[in-house]
Amino acid sequence: MKKVNPLLIVILAIGVFGIITTEMGIIGVLPQVTQKFNISTSQAGWLVSIFSLVVAISGPFLTLLASGINRKAILLTAVFIFAISNIVYAYTTMFDVMLIFRIIPAIFHPVFFSVALVTAVQLVPPEKSTNAVTKVFAGITVGFAFGVPLTSYLADKISLEVAFLFGAVVSIIAFVGILTWLPSMPVKEKMSYGKQLGILRKPQLWLNIVTVIFIFAAMFSVYSYFAEYLGQVTHMNGSWISIMLMTFGIIMIFGNFLFGSLLQKSITKTVIMFPLLYAVTYLFVYYLGSYFIPTVMIVLIWGIVHSGGLIISQAWLTNEAKEAPEFGNSLFISFSNLGITIGTSIGGWFISHLGIHQLIWSGIMFAVFAFLGIMIKVKITKSNVMKGT
Repeated sequence: MKKVNPLLIVILAIGVFGIITTEMGIIGVLPQVTQKFNISTSQAGWLVSIFSLVVAISGPFLTLLASGINRKAILLTAVFIFAISNIVYAYTTMFDVMLIFRIIPAIFHPVFFSVALVTAVQLVPPEKSTNAVTKVFAGITVGFAFGVPLTSYLADKISLEVAFLFGAVVSIIAFVGILTWLPSMPVKEKMSYGKQLGILRKPQLWLNIVTVIFIFAAMFSVYSYFAEYLGQVTHMNGSWISIMLMTFGIIMIFGNFLFGSLLQKSITKTVIMFPLLYAVTYLFVYYLGSYFIPTVMIVLIWGIVHSGGLIISQAWLTNEAKEAPEFGNSLFISFSNLGITIGTSIGGWFISHLGIHQLIWSGIMFAVFAFLGIMIKVKITKSNVMKGT
């Protein structure tokens, strides 16, 4: 594609921020949602998992279908749908309606991210591609830093309706920004469906996919119930939970660039290290989570490590999908969201059957699975190198 204004990366990050505010903001208001609709915590968790499940199922197919559509039109459509959905969340009195409007924006989510990530990479020389992706991912971390906690704060201090309208306003701002600043981006050379699908024949790609699923399950089996855990185990009130969500998100910004730097030095070593760091972090959460001050300190570490999972997983998967980068990114988005679905569902099961304090062991379990998957892939790669294949 022809050279695009460098401001595009900023615009893309704003769009990502709006989508993350909608997708993940629900995590900070689950307690209020359970009260509004008179449902259990595990039932409310479906607002997280159903969104991720739809992304997981539809992502690659919709990315293929949209691969010939003007990219500006794709981005505008996505953020518009997210704005409308937030308005529905604010005013519906039926939980089923809210679930339906978690499904609709989820359909557009993967295409937006696939286009945004590939565009960012194409703006810079190959050696700076990781840095460009890191900047787009900054939109995610800023979403966690401000979008999620502000949603929680508004729900606690004003109302749940205002919290969701905040998400709508953010998406509308993103829409106006993209409409105003992003030039038309027609696809000049469309890659054939067959060539894009061809990367699925690579066995090592599937090993990376399984690892990504486990990494995101490890992350979100616990994080999806972040507000509930701090409320019930640490006994924090709504204001403190909002502060912790914001602290978690702000520190993620630092962690995003820290892990981006580590990836530039060595993808393999950084990926191997990640699940071990997460398992250790969870052990601290489990044994010290009932103590107020230690939990505040642990949230700082947790936020840094959590942010690494996003960029590490994207680099790990797309490293095996260089032949079709846009489709490869859609696979990352799809299967990472499958991991969120699995993690949130299993986390809900742990809460229902074992209690919310034991939720942490679901995260540790998936972190161990991720580590084993990574080591199997590394061993196979080394074996192939020795054989000269």
